[in-house]
Amino acid sequence: QVQLVESGGGLVQPGGSLRLSCVVPRNIFSIVTMGWYRQAPGKQRELVAGITSGGSTNYASSVKGRFTISRDNAENTVYLQMRGLKPEDTAVYYCNVRAVVEAWQHESDLWGQGTQVTVSS
Repeated sequence: QVQLVESGGGLVQPGGSLRLSCVVPRNIFSIVTMGWYRQAPGKQRELVAGITSGGSTNYASSVKGRFTISRDNAENTVYLQMRGLKPEDTAVYYCNVRAVVEAWQHESDLWGQGTQVTVSS
């Protein structure tokens, strides 16, 4: 089973910044898209930001202008830089990769274990 390794969550005051990282194993055949989702207590998981293999990005309207998604192809890593954090950004953040794991397989979604982000004074 492919394991994505996330890091970077924590407790931060309103207005603060955090950077999340997600390392993708190098033995995956090809990566289609990479992204970050979040799930707050009692709410559905929602897309926060995504980035394609060509570098095109998309963001949830609630984070546009505050969050930046990027990827380092050499390191097989996707980042989420979060600035101007608000209490409503509090959630568990999950890394997502849509990929073809083995050449003969169809695309599938891979998920990280989740990292808690808490924005509170």
